Amino acid sequence: MQVLQRCFSSRVVSKFSASSQLEWNSAIKAQIDAGFFDAALSLFSSMRASGTRPDHFTFPLVNSAVSSLRERFSIGEAIHSLGIRMGFQNDVFFCNTMMDVYVKYGCIVSARCLFDEMCQRDVVSWTCLVSGYALTGTVHESFQLFSEMRMVGTEPNEVTVAVLLRACAVEKNTVGGRELYGFVIKRGFESNELVQNAILTMFSKAGYLRDMETFSRRIEKRNAVSWNIIMSGYSLFGDLHKVVDCFENMRSESISPSNEMITLVISAFSKSGNLLHGQKVHAYAEKSGFIDIVCKSSLIDFYAKCGELSSSARLFEESKANNINVWSTMMLGFIQNEKFMEAIHLFQRMQHDGFVANADNLRAAVIACTHQGMSRDGKVVHGYLIRNKLGINGDVESLETSILNMYMKCGCLVSARRCFDHIIVKDIVAWSSMLEGYAIHGLGVEALTLFNQMQDEGVKPNTITFLSLLTACSHSGLVTEGHEVFDLMTQEYGIKPTLKHYTCMVDILGRSGKLKEAVEVIHNMSTDPDARIWGALLASCRIYSDWKLASYAAQRVLELEPDNVGYHVVLSNIHSGDEKWDESEKIWKLMSEKEIKKNPGWSGIEVKQSPEAR
Repeated sequence: MQVLQRCFSSRVVSKFSASSQLEWNSAIKAQIDAGFFDAALSLFSSMRASGTRPDHFTFPLVNSAVSSLRERFSIGEAIHSLGIRMGFQNDVFFCNTMMDVYVKYGCIVSARCLFDEMCQRDVVSWTCLVSGYALTGTVHESFQLFSEMRMVGTEPNEVTVAVLLRACAVEKNTVGGRELYGFVIKRGFESNELVQNAILTMFSKAGYLRDMETFSRRIEKRNAVSWNIIMSGYSLFGDLHKVVDCFENMRSESISPSNEMITLVISAFSKSGNLLHGQKVHAYAEKSGFIDIVCKSSLIDFYAKCGELSSSARLFEESKANNINVWSTMMLGFIQNEKFMEAIHLFQRMQHDGFVANADNLRAAVIACTHQGMSRDGKVVHGYLIRNKLGINGDVESLETSILNMYMKCGCLVSARRCFDHIIVKDIVAWSSMLEGYAIHGLGVEALTLFNQMQDEGVKPNTITFLSLLTACSHSGLVTEGHEVFDLMTQEYGIKPTLKHYTCMVDILGRSGKLKEAVEVIHNMSTDPDARIWGALLASCRIYSDWKLASYAAQRVLELEPDNVGYHVVLSNIHSGDEKWDESEKIWKLMSEKEIKKNPGWSGIEVKQSPEAR
């Protein structure tokens, strides 16, 4: 329908003729109001070709069309030049709309030059430039201009204040925002809807939910926009109950929720897993006709997180043809419910149906292949990425890192390293992932070599990087190197060790037989040891038959995790190793009384592209 309207509009424009400026201006405005900005510019060209001189109403209309066509900046400059040649350089209306063009194109320098050249400025002129600085993130310049504006005797209006408040919201500048709030009260702007919503947005984005709630109560009549801001604030900071309360209060005030609000509420129920309430909102949305594709995608996610995959699948089948994003939502739903093969099959079906996968689809497919341990299907996804050159706008590095992880966890280290080497811009995540791969497979020397290369390239390691390095040293028996890595982390980079780092150090020392040093590390820790640390010591004690220390470590472990079947079995084996058969039997009886059972293990192999459990 929209294509037909554009074709009809083009035919009308090509046949249109007028004899007066008023008729031309009216025709141009009609095209702009209908959203046909190219047609409006064509009419302007026809107007000039007919010999009709544009007036001070024509140029602002044309500027309105140009500002809506972001890819036509050269036309904006041409209009500016033409306006000057025709003597409109001192027309405030023309200059304001021209400044708006520059602001919307992000050309704040050009906007400022035009502003400085204006002989006469009104509140719109100042507000436009204030908005320009706010949009480019230079809030300080916006406030400075705000002060200059008042100094020269031009009083800001509600729009000026709202623009600055929104800038404060984006920058989380609550100090400036509160100063403006005082100005709002002083000037009596508090009843203006635009200002009210800007204040709510500022408090919402900064996380001042109590202030947001207090101010919202002072608004006599909250509209749909106000409720949306309030609900977004609560949702952003995880107060899901408040989101639901707002939804109910809004309905009690007879305000119809938008699709965005419905989506917010459904997302809140997704996080809380409240199936019954989510179903009620779904029914309300269906009845009211508020379900768009974004809302449906949220519902698919909601039902998947509640374990209702059949409901997710039904909604998916209803909307799969309309949007590529619902495919990734459904794939992630399968993954969340550990239905990895179903996610892989859905990706294959998507290709069969002729859809071009986006970055989210590919990422979901890679996650499924990683969990399923299917390197063959993972290679297919990798090949698809290479052939279609997806993710160029910042997603390619993230996707390649995900594929690297997949190869690594499937045991394909050569493919993982090849993928790593092909990543053009390697961030800390890519380096840490490759280091983790070497660590998992016990390649400590390779991990340390890669770490040295990473330092040479000026990439700063983080806590995860050092955890991977310590794990690599632990699995490879590199005691001296492990000490050096730990000291480098704490002393040179000033990173505070976590329990996981301490666990690695205890494991490094314990595996090499330095049990006393391992105990010293535990006693000198800056935090209380957890079961994993005692478990690492316990495992080393078993290797070196230190039954006394092993018994002590086992007791500490069971105090922290009394229902852990693995530690019960280890303690029983320790008593058996020390020939304390009665003590060993007591452990097994205790496990039987507590109904603590050992879970069976499993492994998988790929047979003709299908995984089989063993």
